[in-house]
Amino acid sequence: MANLVQELIAKRAAQELQEGEVINLGIGIPTLVSKYVEDKKVFFHTENGMLGVEDVIEENMDPNLVNAGKQPVGEGIGSSFFNSADSFAMIRGGHIDVAILGVLQVDRKAQIANWAVPGKNIIGVGGAMDLLEGAKKVIVTTTHTSKDGKSKLLKECTYPITSNRSVDIIITELAVFRYLDGKLHLTELMPGVTIEEVEKNTEAEFINSLRLGGKPL
Repeated sequence: MANLVQELIAKRAAQELQEGEVINLGIGIPTLVSKYVEDKKVFFHTENGMLGVEDVIEENMDPNLVNAGKQPVGEGIGSSFFNSADSFAMIRGGHIDVAILGVLQVDRKAQIANWAVPGKNIIGVGGAMDLLEGAKKVIVTTTHTSKDGKSKLLKECTYPITSNRSVDIIITELAVFRYLDGKLHLTELMPGVTIEEVEKNTEAEFINSLRLGGKPL
């Protein structure tokens, strides 16, 4: 069950979405984003073969209708189904406008690690590698620190990276970062958060680009 921190991150991520976009939601926090789209008409895609994914209430769940994370989903009006090969062709062909992914780590180059922890069972790549290479924009949603209090925003990832591609936006419960001109830029603080809190909990180097309204300088 999602907690308030996860909901906060997902709600902020939803603000980045634009009318008419095709969006792929990763496992974890990204799956919560669809709750906050509100009046925008967007199209959610899942790599196991569906476009037009919607949330579904328990009494309407179909056990045969799930997303890539095996969570029950609903069918939007005009939704379509296709096999996994066609779905990945859409991703690799550049037809996904936005991918929203969860991560284990992200580094100063905005490269992410989200599929394996050394010495533990493989989590699984899923569609993450393809989405990083094929999606037009990639947004990361993650808690700022791990359960043991260590920063997830590192100088260098210590876990295997998922792709050489840098993500575009990183959203945590503390702040929003954008990767611009080869640098991480802090562009927004979450409500009630201070710059000192962000600095304390961020190992990766970043440029403070805050100004009124949270836009880059």
